[in-house]
Amino acid sequence: MENNHLNFYIDGVWTRPSKIAELKVINPATEEAYTSISVGAAVDVDRAVAAAKRAFTSFSRTTPTERIELLRRILEAYDDRCEDMAQAVSDEMGAPLSFARSAQVASGRAHLISTITALENYHFSEKRESTLVVKEPIGVCALITPWNWPLNQIVCKVAPAIAAGCTMVLKPSEIAPISGIIFSEVMHAAGVPNGVYNMLNGTGSDVGQVMAGHPDVDMVSFTGSTRAGIIVAKAAADSVKRVTQELGGKSANIILSDANLYEAVTKGVAGCFGNSGQSCDAPTRMLVPKNRHDEALRIAKDAADGFKTGHPTAEDTHLGPVVSQLQFDKIQEMIQAGIDEGATLVAGGVGRPDGLDRGYYVRPTVFGHVTPDMTIAREEIFGPVLSIISYDDDADAVRIANDTVYGLAAYVQSEDLEHARAIAAEMRAGMVKINYPAWDTRAAFGGYKQSGNGREYADFGIHDFLEIKSVVGYGG
Repeated sequence: MENNHLNFYIDGVWTRPSKIAELKVINPATEEAYTSISVGAAVDVDRAVAAAKRAFTSFSRTTPTERIELLRRILEAYDDRCEDMAQAVSDEMGAPLSFARSAQVASGRAHLISTITALENYHFSEKRESTLVVKEPIGVCALITPWNWPLNQIVCKVAPAIAAGCTMVLKPSEIAPISGIIFSEVMHAAGVPNGVYNMLNGTGSDVGQVMAGHPDVDMVSFTGSTRAGIIVAKAAADSVKRVTQELGGKSANIILSDANLYEAVTKGVAGCFGNSGQSCDAPTRMLVPKNRHDEALRIAKDAADGFKTGHPTAEDTHLGPVVSQLQFDKIQEMIQAGIDEGATLVAGGVGRPDGLDRGYYVRPTVFGHVTPDMTIAREEIFGPVLSIISYDDDADAVRIANDTVYGLAAYVQSEDLEHARAIAAEMRAGMVKINYPAWDTRAAFGGYKQSGNGREYADFGIHDFLEIKSVVGYGG
């Protein structure tokens, strides 16, 4: 069967782009291209937005019950293609195949389920004496998603947009686009009405900025770097459209003095290294009591040394490669900066792991005796690199944790829950996790400060795709 790698999905039809311009998709485990996608242009954006605008007239008037049924059909079609999507994620971003199945693909499925549940209980209107307050779909939405959690971020935008009654144009990351193409095939198989969902590929400058600035787009939902988020927001500003953003992070993990140090450090290393360190909310700054710093380093070294970096298809692989040469080079520069600025290299370091001479593989790295002013303590690295920082007391820990331009997530570890709650209350972050809880798709996800604005997941995600109208005098 012919694949759709060079096609766009517009108005319910797989179609060729307006011009022939292809971009190779690199497998980061081999450094070789394994397929190509088409690069869109402004005329393709115009076609997709026009289709979404036409479809909005009727789709915005569907009932919540009709949209629940549509989301259930999408879930069924998604389940039919789980293995195809897992293989795609493993090929395009180097995720170990087991992780691609159990986390990458599973996360998209979890968001579909939580959105359906939220929509079943969502109220789109309320009476306030003689005033009726209603929530209505905002309109045509531009959805721009990243490469690090491709299906997670696609679904936690597409599902709530549909739940709200919006129509949309999706641009997946051009670095990891194939899972997004398969997801588009899922949407077609589910019978999504023509024009409600459209997808085209391309770069941020060729397609993403054009979508953000398009006069017929009513909202932009963007996930990516803070730098790119600023560009998108500026492109959207002239038309005064809503922009929601989930951007970078440099999350602190405060291990309090009354925590089980071995467990807290071991789990903290795993949290930092998950997805090869390519998660915006990863706990990359570990804060430990000054008098237990060296003990924490010994524990962290043992934990880091237990991670096997290898080919994504190998059964014993914990960490695959990072996604690209660009990311690999940046991470190497950051590791070298840590060494040059005087941090203690506890595990890992520059270069590839032993036995891996090809592929964008990074050595799982831990630095100790990091000071808050060091580059590795301030800049988002987006790789398996952990910085361990000392603090004097609780107030010092809170000060260090909040001393960042980011505010996406924070972590607190303590055997005294009330103590942990008190520290959590002082964190300037959109999500605070106490004692490494299970992932919760019902929690609001988003950040303070330069980590963005707006919230995703469950009913919070639906709310961001709605406008609020007050009908005063409705009661007579």
